[in-house]
Amino acid sequence: MKDPFKPNELKIAVIGGGTGSFTMLSALKKYTTQIAAIVSMADDGGSTGVLRDELGALPPGDVRQCLVALSDSPKIRDLFQYRFDGGTLGGHSFGNVLLSTLEKITGDFSQAVETASEILRIRGTVIPVTLDNVRLKMEWADKSLVLHGERVIDEEYFKHDPRRAELSLVPTAQVNPMALAAIEQADIIVVAPGDLYTSLGPLLVIDGIGEALKKTTAKTVYVSNLVSKKGQTDGFTVSDHAAEIERFAGTPFLDYVLYNKQQPSVEIAKRYEEEGGYVTKVDSDTLHEQHYQAVGGDFLGAMAALNEADSLIGHRSLIRHDADAVAKMIVGLASND
Repeated sequence: MKDPFKPNELKIAVIGGGTGSFTMLSALKKYTTQIAAIVSMADDGGSTGVLRDELGALPPGDVRQCLVALSDSPKIRDLFQYRFDGGTLGGHSFGNVLLSTLEKITGDFSQAVETASEILRIRGTVIPVTLDNVRLKMEWADKSLVLHGERVIDEEYFKHDPRRAELSLVPTAQVNPMALAAIEQADIIVVAPGDLYTSLGPLLVIDGIGEALKKTTAKTVYVSNLVSKKGQTDGFTVSDHAAEIERFAGTPFLDYVLYNKQQPSVEIAKRYEEEGGYVTKVDSDTLHEQHYQAVGGDFLGAMAALNEADSLIGHRSLIRHDADAVAKMIVGLASND
């Protein structure tokens, strides 16, 4: 098994998938070359979903985003992110198609990721959390509702409290040993912001991940979401988000929770509301009682621009963290004894 890190530099493992990991990795790579991006593999929507269904490929989308974030080659980054705006490939990103092609050629998704890493000249390592072909399931204990598939769950307006639902992968996923090694060897582990039930949960519930997070000597940090997700986390506070992260992992593993204390302008707040999101409430009294340390900062970034070529993508939030401010805080925590 390849060692995810080299010695003599700050070693950071980032857990997540999609845009949240992309923003964190893009900023953290300025501080170290020793970054391991542990990526969720339950995505079945958009371009990724089409490639999974038509080619039988493993989901390339979140892996592609992490590869691009860690790349030192601007032109190749742009190539991997290019999204076709018409024809048979309309809505597909070039990077997704290439990763699926490399998987078909090599017969091994790990080799596909390794080859793409060489092409992109990345800083660090991108590690799929599992190499099994799995789908996400969300089920409430009373069997009143069972949802199948990341895309279906992502678009669902939950009729019942999601905190009473169980997330699982079908079939049961075998954890990638490289992911466990990265958690074991890291100096600091960052759970990136992202959708609780479709981005972070599907990774954290895999057998072995929670135990590794419990045993690691690394400092563990969760970067709390900026806003709620309409129909899913309405009214969730910072501590509610952190509690779900630890529930998925099955253990109270967090040392720090970073949250935004900045208030958006009236104009930006209105745009948030148009997306159905509201700024996550900071429940200071509850946070003060937790086993982790809650640390606030000015983490509000500019809203992202909409890519009109994203024809295969459903709803995607345009709300972003100030990744540089968050990364600076994370690196500061890593240096504290």
